[in-house]
Amino acid sequence: MAISKRVPPSSESKSPDHVNPSVVLSSLSPPQERPRPNMPPLTVLTDRDVRKVLLDLTEDEIKGMQNEMAEALHTYSTGTQEQSACHSNQPLRTMLATGPDRTTIVMPARTGTSVGVKMVTLAESKPCTAADAKSPRSPSTPSMDTLSLSSSPSFSSTDSTSSTGRGSFDSGVKSSASSLSNTTSPSSTSSSKPFSPTTARTATPTQSSTTSLPLSAIEATTSPSGSLTLLTPSGTPYALLNATTLTAFRTALATSLLLRKRTHARNLTVFGAGAQAYWHIRLALQLRGPEIKHVNIITRSFSRASELIKTLHNEAAEHHEWRRSGVKFAILTAEYQDYERLLRDQVRGADVIFCCTPATEPLFPPEMLVSGEGKKKGRLVAAIGSYKPHMIELHPDVLRHAVAPPHGHHHHKHAQQGGVVVVDTLEGARKESGEVRQAGLKGEEMVEVGELVMLRKMADAEKVAGKVDKEGDGGLLRWLQDGNVVYKSVGIGLMDVVVGAEMVKLANRRGVGTVVPHF
Repeated sequence: MAISKRVPPSSESKSPDHVNPSVVLSSLSPPQERPRPNMPPLTVLTDRDVRKVLLDLTEDEIKGMQNEMAEALHTYSTGTQEQSACHSNQPLRTMLATGPDRTTIVMPARTGTSVGVKMVTLAESKPCTAADAKSPRSPSTPSMDTLSLSSSPSFSSTDSTSSTGRGSFDSGVKSSASSLSNTTSPSSTSSSKPFSPTTARTATPTQSSTTSLPLSAIEATTSPSGSLTLLTPSGTPYALLNATTLTAFRTALATSLLLRKRTHARNLTVFGAGAQAYWHIRLALQLRGPEIKHVNIITRSFSRASELIKTLHNEAAEHHEWRRSGVKFAILTAEYQDYERLLRDQVRGADVIFCCTPATEPLFPPEMLVSGEGKKKGRLVAAIGSYKPHMIELHPDVLRHAVAPPHGHHHHKHAQQGGVVVVDTLEGARKESGEVRQAGLKGEEMVEVGELVMLRKMADAEKVAGKVDKEGDGGLLRWLQDGNVVYKSVGIGLMDVVVGAEMVKLANRRGVGTVVPHF
């Protein structure tokens, strides 16, 4: 109804049924809704907002988020039904086929302070076949002698050079027939120029004599698209977050719970060059930066890996110690000479291996880890990229070797085996992990990461240690620090709720995002 301004009384005639317009408006207008007491505002964080908060995290803030994650996962694995985060209060996620080669995943979860639902859609790409591996390189694929890292990063869907006050580098890059390495010099940290190699040697790539393995990885864009909604325990929405970057970060944060226990983290080998690879590398550098000397990226796309390295440098804050520690980055693709030998060297020489691809075939032959020289070195192997039964990054023999009982006699020094594979969720791993299913692992051959990340708080430490080592808690700790640890993650909604809630606190503290009062 049209409402006009209130008119003061005049000399015009008044009819007997005249009424005051303000009274009419008062009687017709609905009563104004009053804010409910203690009703929180709704914080909305775009992917750019999420990324800005994460890029500004200090080491202490990351460690604080690690502790929150560890506490929640510990409760998930060992808590009672009275505790909100325990396993019995966390429903399994639901997968919906929402189109050709698209899957929508719904992941509800709850903690003591929040209820959350993440809903994301992932697109699957056609796997690369052996025929693809043998085909000549496309003219559009950059070669060693034409590569330039000075172009703008195209790593993520958001502007990765947003106004975050990041320092930037000049770093020298030396190229060989099989890899690209760059070393950051201490004097480069004060440069105002974006990271760009200053030197490069020309090299002619050659096709590998065999067509195994990383080429089966699917490295097209498979980042999730969707959102995370957070509510109070009473059901009041208090946050809505874009889930693209959040998902990659929370997965890397969970992996870092095992990384922080490792004695050695000098050499990192990473399969993939997407968002998961980026955040696994970035968190490793922030938390163990002074110790890390080599980061080897094994990938199908040389240019994408180059942009990942450039983005890491350009988005590194001034206080990040790894910028001054001389860490060297290398890229390996199957197109270059001596690929098989270099693949073996980078897998066997690694202290930590991150598998970050939705691959459908193993990324490397199992013999590289389970026979000969491969068994002598203890390492953390984390497979986090595959999330469906038909996907597989690690050969089943790698998992079978991890759970095999120790032999009575050894003529060579072998790294300690735990007798179990570490997973984020037993139920999820049995249902969704291609590696676990193909290896035929039993429940007693797996242990949840929540049972391992807070040993001091475990009332049943001896029980868990009995699955791992007869020496008790000390043997368990030595295995986590120096032994062969295989970790398989399929993801659980609890991780998203924990990280999302912490993100909202940080965003509100820093004035990032949009706030809708009385939503």
